Amino acid sequence: MTSPFGRLVVIANPRAGRGRAGQALPRVEQVLTSRDLGYRVVRTTGPGHATEAARDALRAGERYLIAVGGDGTVHEVVNGMIQDGRPLAPGAVLGVVAAGSGCDFVRSFGLPGDAERAAHHLAGDRLCPVDVGVVTCAGDVTRYFVNIAEAGLGGAVVDRAARLGRFPGAARYAAGFWLTLPGFRPAAVRIDADEHARAWRAFNVVVANGRYYGGGMHISPKSDPCDRTLDVLVMTGPKSDSFTTLPKVYRGAHLPHRNIAELRACAVRVEADRPLPVEADGELLGTTPASFGIIPGAIRLKL
Repeated sequence: MTSPFGRLVVIANPRAGRGRAGQALPRVEQVLTSRDLGYRVVRTTGPGHATEAARDALRAGERYLIAVGGDGTVHEVVNGMIQDGRPLAPGAVLGVVAAGSGCDFVRSFGLPGDAERAAHHLAGDRLCPVDVGVVTCAGDVTRYFVNIAEAGLGGAVVDRAARLGRFPGAARYAAGFWLTLPGFRPAAVRIDADEHARAWRAFNVVVANGRYYGGGMHISPKSDPCDRTLDVLVMTGPKSDSFTTLPKVYRGAHLPHRNIAELRACAVRVEADRPLPVEADGELLGTTPASFGIIPGAIRLKL
């Protein structure tokens, strides 16, 4: 049984999850062989390689790309699939095999979190058109994201967590959060959502396409990655809210909340009285001011 989308291009980050993705790759290949799925493997060697591999494959006429790793690998592959605000190859298909330290993106679709079961989902023809977010930070740095972006505390946490390599994924994010929270100051934030301006004193702004981040936190339970809209959560504090709210976040039971403003928009701009760090899909990108938008149905996700 060959894939209706052609040969699979398996783009794997063997270092993801402290080497777990590399260890899982032979099992993934065994599943593909058993399902009669033709494939080739690209093992990435450093930052940006997955983006280059995805772009090269699409330009060569291949249309079925598989990201093997965590959210960072998915992020890079997606950035190779989108160019100048549109799909590089309309009709291209993205498959995801969660094998890194954390792959929160697939949780929104109920896809397996282990590599072997996820590999079985690469067979068949079931697809879902997924929106892709676009973010432009200070200095005109533009990237694409499929899951969740943040400006403020979340960006600072991602920066801190990246330097805590001895922890596994979810624990690393949690450690980064509690180490960053005490010293992080709220900022005067102005948000334009579909040209409607509002202002708060806030410590974090979540711009969500998907629902989960940080190793299983159900941060934006109302988000639908296929609804052509971004969900925005503005967290106004105080910091003591974290002790009571964070346990509820894992269950998606933290909303509504008196100190979390909820917005929905297709275009969002975030400005602050000081540069706030911006992250998307767990990758630190730059600082505010930052603009966010949505590209409807830009990628077909294999379910």
